[in-house]
Amino acid sequence: MKFTLLGNGRMGQQVAQVIRQSGCHEIAAILDIDVTITPEVFQGSDAIIDFTVRNAFLSNLPAMLASGVPIVVGTTGWDDMQDDVKKQLIAAGASLLYSANFSLGVNIFLRTVREAARLISPFAQFDIAFTEQHHTGKADFPSGTALRAADMILSANSRKTTVVRELSDNKKLAPGELQVASVRLGSVFGKHSAFIDSEADEIEITHTAKNRSGFAAGAVEAAAWLALRHKIAPGFYTMDDFLDEKFA
Repeated sequence: MKFTLLGNGRMGQQVAQVIRQSGCHEIAAILDIDVTITPEVFQGSDAIIDFTVRNAFLSNLPAMLASGVPIVVGTTGWDDMQDDVKKQLIAAGASLLYSANFSLGVNIFLRTVREAARLISPFAQFDIAFTEQHHTGKADFPSGTALRAADMILSANSRKTTVVRELSDNKKLAPGELQVASVRLGSVFGKHSAFIDSEADEIEITHTAKNRSGFAAGAVEAAAWLALRHKIAPGFYTMDDFLDEKFA
């Protein structure tokens, strides 16, 4: 398959390397900030893989949708615009797969966290919280992966109803609040942890990313899947949809 890459930063370069080494895919084009984005620049591609920044993604979205080429998005920080993006997607009859993290290891970790949150739900003595650590150059916080984990915990555990990103000096955490804490430190590549605690037990579930290769490989696999899925049923997809089919 042929892929057009939007963004030539560290993740874009890693995706390009994975494609070149795959032996079964190729790069149609690599588009960066010096290229005018129009629907025509995506023609001849089976899928677009976008690793840019929030403003660039939202600005380029109309041209990507108008191209008719399915889009895989790894750009984060636009969750507040997701409903609007879905409306544009439906109107265009297009396909888009979004994930804050394409690593297969991370997605297996997230499913493990969701199951753990479900298992402790009937037992009031168990509390749960989530943390993420990244390098000081990361712009958004909490990370998209942490926010995804929080959504999954809330969906699985009836005792947690609200996400708290920051604690105030004079307010205690309420029982129904799920704390999602962020740490920005040095060159930490990416570490996500769920902590479960009771008076008698402490359970920690952690995923530590070693490099970008897992993220890039997952994005390429998802793009190949979406290119085929788009022909059957255009729409908005996530890594859960991709993995559900794989695990089935």
